[in-house]
Amino acid sequence: MPATPSQTQPQAASDQTAPPQPLTEMLAAILDQVVADWVRALGLRVLEARPGEVVLSLPVAPALVHGGGVLCGQAMMAAADTAMVLAVASQLGSFQAMTTVQLSTSFLRPVAGGRDQPAAPQAAKVIARVLRLGKSLVFGEIEVLDSAGRLAAHSTTTYALL
Repeated sequence: MPATPSQTQPQAASDQTAPPQPLTEMLAAILDQVVADWVRALGLRVLEARPGEVVLSLPVAPALVHGGGVLCGQAMMAAADTAMVLAVASQLGSFQAMTTVQLSTSFLRPVAGGRDQPAAPQAAKVIARVLRLGKSLVFGEIEVLDSAGRLAAHSTTTYALL
């Protein structure tokens, strides 16, 4: 069926409203433009997103593996903190300045990753959920899963919206 003229013509220049940006694109832009350079170096990637919940991939890269042959806890905590910032932004519909008030992490099992990994390293999955979004505080939880889908770390967190 041929397209009607209204389907093929661009929107009128007087239309000042931009189409809504897909959530994953908005979150990827936050990762690219807002987070610190060293956090970008973690290689986090948005896998899934819906309002109040974000799933990221954290590559188990050799630079993030300590001498014991496992993903270091600092990388998991930074990924958890970043994932929650994105989950909050997904709930709000855009990035808003915030700061971490509390981040408590329990490490339940190691995430394996040798320094001599193949070119395509395994990845951990980081799942962040907003539990409650208030006027000035946000409460959330984050799970880090190993490549087999087993819970490796669990975090609870509180953020202050600025």
